[in-house]
Amino acid sequence: MPQLSPGICLWDLPDPALAEPGQDVVAVGADLAPSTVLEAYRRGLFPMHLAEGPLAWWSPDPRGVLPIGALHLSRSLRRSMRRFEFTVDRAFGRVMRECAVRPGEPGWITDEFVDTYTELHRLGWAHSVEVWRDGRLVGGLYGIEAGGLFAGESMFHREPDASKAALATLVSLLEDCGGDRLIDVQWRTEHLATLGVVEVSRREYLSRLAVALGQPPCLGQP
Repeated sequence: MPQLSPGICLWDLPDPALAEPGQDVVAVGADLAPSTVLEAYRRGLFPMHLAEGPLAWWSPDPRGVLPIGALHLSRSLRRSMRRFEFTVDRAFGRVMRECAVRPGEPGWITDEFVDTYTELHRLGWAHSVEVWRDGRLVGGLYGIEAGGLFAGESMFHREPDASKAALATLVSLLEDCGGDRLIDVQWRTEHLATLGVVEVSRREYLSRLAVALGQPPCLGQP
């Protein structure tokens, strides 16, 4: 789908390059208007509330990224993927709602987040990958695409390997588009490390981001 303008950002968002090394939160406040959120991603920021409640703008140092071509596909995952069917942007809202369900954990995907990202999806900036089995939605992920950046926000699974399969499908789609693409996963966890995610400094991330933003979008093509 074509990418339509969400309007002009009304806030002077900070430059994360000026933040102290290792300082993940670089600002607090502003709003979750689609124009604000999109401008934040272009600057290397993303929104998430602090535990105390206020909206914060994050730029982790170091940052978790998945280099194109570095995805680790185990034999078991390859076998699992044959059981699934995959779609893009067929059930964005359902995927986001599923990602919001974290039994026993505090949820950060609030209704306001759902409203904002659903609007960005309508405008062509937010995308989802869905994983189906026998007509049931069993996994997926969603994120923001700006130029050659895909900023992954969250993923879920209701069957083993379904979220990994969603990520593998996303990587395959982006690889096919070519160019200097950047897959941002925010933080490197032990789970994501098994898939090939690495850490880079904030300075390195911002350098890669500048290159990626100059590329044409892949999932956002008309």
